[in-house]
Amino acid sequence: MLEEAKSDVEQEPVLSSYYHASITSHPSLGSALANILSVKLSTLTLPSNTLFEMFISVLEESPEIVESVKQDLLAAKERDPACLSYVHCFLSFKGFLACQAHRIAHELWSQDRRILALLIQNRVSEAFAVDIHPGAKIGKGILLDHATAVVIGETAVVGDNVSILHGVTLGGTGKQCGDRHPKIGDGVLIGAGTCILGNITIGEGAKIGSESVVLKDVPPRTTAVGNPARLIGGKENPKMIYKVPGLSMDQTSYLTEWSDYVI
Repeated sequence: MLEEAKSDVEQEPVLSSYYHASITSHPSLGSALANILSVKLSTLTLPSNTLFEMFISVLEESPEIVESVKQDLLAAKERDPACLSYVHCFLSFKGFLACQAHRIAHELWSQDRRILALLIQNRVSEAFAVDIHPGAKIGKGILLDHATAVVIGETAVVGDNVSILHGVTLGGTGKQCGDRHPKIGDGVLIGAGTCILGNITIGEGAKIGSESVVLKDVPPRTTAVGNPARLIGGKENPKMIYKVPGLSMDQTSYLTEWSDYVI
């Protein structure tokens, strides 16, 4: 990132002060992250220096968060063709920033510092239009692509190397208490506008088509589409996926299975 920042400043000298304050002046990735989040989430009554001290304290005590940050940066660079560089993602991708703020909020939630955790959730929702309850458990290598209107509930669990597009809801059914949100396996791809509701399991390596409404478990390495969602190939003999969709970002191959799909 330091090399990328140097190259960017050589091309656009006007960014020199911004890059210095955001990246090159910091002794570590954690420090730079605490800074960018504190600037993005601050308000007139919640100053950035207060947020920075809180964020850097959590990051220094929880090195596993910084390791997850690195994996999320790699995910954006490898899976999103719009991502020009690690610096581009770090400074500008609100899905990435929202996810990192959640990691800090989740650590605070785990420490029973729930008022602070919920405060961060609220500011992330206001600043990035991403609403992730601090109780939700999220793995590493996560891509929140575009990210606007992503909602993830309190008891949701998201595995590693999962890709989630904008407008996705991992929610409850509205009538249950306790453990009431979806469990998303490793390597899952969830298309834009999808609602996955209730304490159900989306199996490892599954793919959920855009605008689907999923109310039942989805087996590993299968594709579910529609409202209500159905398995491509049928329940008894579903079409199996052999590439990890959360990594490949292939959102359209299932269309070849629709014999009546005509333009």
